[in-house]
Amino acid sequence: MAGHSQFKNIMHRKGAQDAKRARMFTKLAREITVAAKTGLPDAAHNPRLRAAIAAARAAQMPKDNIERAMKKASGPDTENYEEMRYEGFGPGGVAIIVDALTDNRNRTASDVRSLFSKYGGNMGTSGSVAHQFDRVGLIVYSAKAGAPDTVFEAALDAGADDVALGDEVHEIYTSIEALHEVAKALEAKLGEPESAKLAWKPNITVTVTEDDAPQLMKLIDGLEDHDDVQTVTGNFEVPDEILEKLG
Repeated sequence: MAGHSQFKNIMHRKGAQDAKRARMFTKLAREITVAAKTGLPDAAHNPRLRAAIAAARAAQMPKDNIERAMKKASGPDTENYEEMRYEGFGPGGVAIIVDALTDNRNRTASDVRSLFSKYGGNMGTSGSVAHQFDRVGLIVYSAKAGAPDTVFEAALDAGADDVALGDEVHEIYTSIEALHEVAKALEAKLGEPESAKLAWKPNITVTVTEDDAPQLMKLIDGLEDHDDVQTVTGNFEVPDEILEKLG
């Protein structure tokens, strides 16, 4: 019975991973379609589309899916997606910004509000937490792209404003206006990035307590799992010892 139970657990985890991958592909495809529709359908002349395709490739999205998403932008059955931003507070007063692409703003707003309420937070009005973040350009490279010193020097030469080096990814920050040019200069030295896009960077950080961490993580997971939500950004830090306890 133990072996059977273990097999069921493995299959459940695999099913959850497959479902999460499918949701990710849906979101990437939606961004490609919107990028192709709002600008030129040529990645060479459309920075947003180029970044969307790069993110899809980094996620190992099949080439057919990418091409289908691009064609959908000019097809007869094109959905009209609206870019929406929701702001709110999570457990412990954490500020959260949710960016979404939706074809039904009332449904999405209701769902996001419900998730905030369910996990001990509350959705605020527009501008209620945005002042705790800076709008920046963000270029992400896998740590495999190069040694930390190499990436740092390349970012400095390219005109980046800040660099956060990590064990898994390197994050390079730019001004909004310089994003495309910095990304182009970096690509010549480090290759294609995992993503290059506008992002929110916290200018105030909240340290999460052990009591608030479980609910906050559930809120973040719930928001990220929603089909209409593209990105979730919070201004929090979770101490390593608490992360270990959360598993």
